[in-house]
Amino acid sequence: MMSFFNPLFILGVLAGVSGVVSLCLQRKHLLNILLLLELLMLSLFLLLVCLSNGVGGEGLMVFVLLVFGACEASIGLSMMVILIRAYGNDYVSSLVINKC
Repeated sequence: MMSFFNPLFILGVLAGVSGVVSLCLQRKHLLNILLLLELLMLSLFLLLVCLSNGVGGEGLMVFVLLVFGACEASIGLSMMVILIRAYGNDYVSSLVINKC
């Protein structure tokens, strides 16, 4: 049985909530958004570690989450480099779809 008073579980929940709130409040720069998405991935990682320890699983999903997090980080960084080369800044408002 998993205890919800585990410090890692509480830290994961607090990090997830603060990441979602910050993501809703700070949407101006692409770098801020990417960092907050990484915070959400780390909070999910902590929650999965706590869940796999409480249930007695082997923790294979934790490694899958780490792989997806690394892929998300590399794709986000390459998008940011392309955006900065094209427009000279990392404002999300520069990403206008209908600029034909």
